[in-house]
Amino acid sequence: MDYLREVEGKRLHDKFEAKMANTTRRIWVPGPVIVGAGPSGLATAACLKERGVPSLILERASCIASLWQLKTYDRLRLHLPKQFCQLPLMSFPSNFPTYPTKQQFVAYLEAYARSFDLNPGFNETVVSTEFDYGCGFWRVKTVGLKMEETEYVCKWVVVATGENAEEVVPEFEGMSDFVTHGRVVHTSSYKSGEEFRHENVLVVGCGNSGMEVCLDLCNFDARPSLVVRDSLHVLPQEMLGRSTFGLSMWLLKWFPMRLVDRFLLLVSRFMIGDTDELGLNRPNLGPLELKSVSGKTPVLDVGTLAKIRTGDIKVFPGIKRLRRRAVEFVDGRVEKFDAIILATGYRSNVPAWLKDTNLFSEKDGFPKNPFPEGWKGKHGLYSVGFTKRGLIGTSMDARRIAEDIEHQWKVEGKPFRV
Repeated sequence: MDYLREVEGKRLHDKFEAKMANTTRRIWVPGPVIVGAGPSGLATAACLKERGVPSLILERASCIASLWQLKTYDRLRLHLPKQFCQLPLMSFPSNFPTYPTKQQFVAYLEAYARSFDLNPGFNETVVSTEFDYGCGFWRVKTVGLKMEETEYVCKWVVVATGENAEEVVPEFEGMSDFVTHGRVVHTSSYKSGEEFRHENVLVVGCGNSGMEVCLDLCNFDARPSLVVRDSLHVLPQEMLGRSTFGLSMWLLKWFPMRLVDRFLLLVSRFMIGDTDELGLNRPNLGPLELKSVSGKTPVLDVGTLAKIRTGDIKVFPGIKRLRRRAVEFVDGRVEKFDAIILATGYRSNVPAWLKDTNLFSEKDGFPKNPFPEGWKGKHGLYSVGFTKRGLIGTSMDARRIAEDIEHQWKVEGKPFRV
């Protein structure tokens, strides 16, 4: 073992000494480096720890689950029942409601981190991750708050930055004219409708966030309108006394997906009516099939449809251009607005810092291979939280990764635990 330590230490020293400036710290990490301290990163670190494998979590923000803590609106709740959103090895508290609030979910994640003694390195932004073929290790470079540089050297890298790393902010013709007299904000900056009270607000994007923001604006006496550019499925959050998601999962055990889709649409029409009449046209594919093919999640209604029916929320098609405190739509209508809220979602930022095109696509920052094969790449590179299947997919990936790394740790990794 002493000989291996000497050889390995010399190898690392020779390879990296010539490549690194004296101002950069160099740290050898015996276990995996996990990039991201959201639910995906925490779940993977916990599964690894259970198997006796240490890890290092790097997080660019100052807290765990920064998306949930810093970039979500106040009224947010989990859209699925808590049993479908818990991380591996630890359930939600029994006294939590079926759909925990944002604050309760964050409290659960903080308790999860404490329970497994997970201590991420905060305020460390990963700027480059590259596999060094010369020495056979990964080089993960970070920059801290004071621009201090650190390079972590490791055998395994787990990408856990997720599907929602960066805001998607579309550009519209005339946006500069609108912002001189009105406001344009992304939902990542929206907290509640309090600051929009009595204003005409246009919400761009008709996913779960866009729908809920519209409802929240109504509750604060704002006058919201919703841009619905594409077709979408809207389903009631619960059917026949059960969550729609849970009922769907149960039915899929016994019936083919298309038959389950037909059942869901039939019950939805009975419960919430024909959404086409409200300007919310359904796609040709059923909700489950569409989710399987494209990853597009159906909207679970929590009261927005009722406000659309009463006229409290107006529905418009796509935007053609913006004007001074006004918006021209593709159907020719022009309406005045005081503010625009972009519920246009997020995207992966992996291509910006991972110098590897093997596992991830440079186009969208998602694994090239579809679920369930996108969790593992070459040379010890892994992906967690990119399945487009929420926290259920995250838990599945975390367990697979921990099992795979544990095998290498026990069989192949002994010489590297220096």
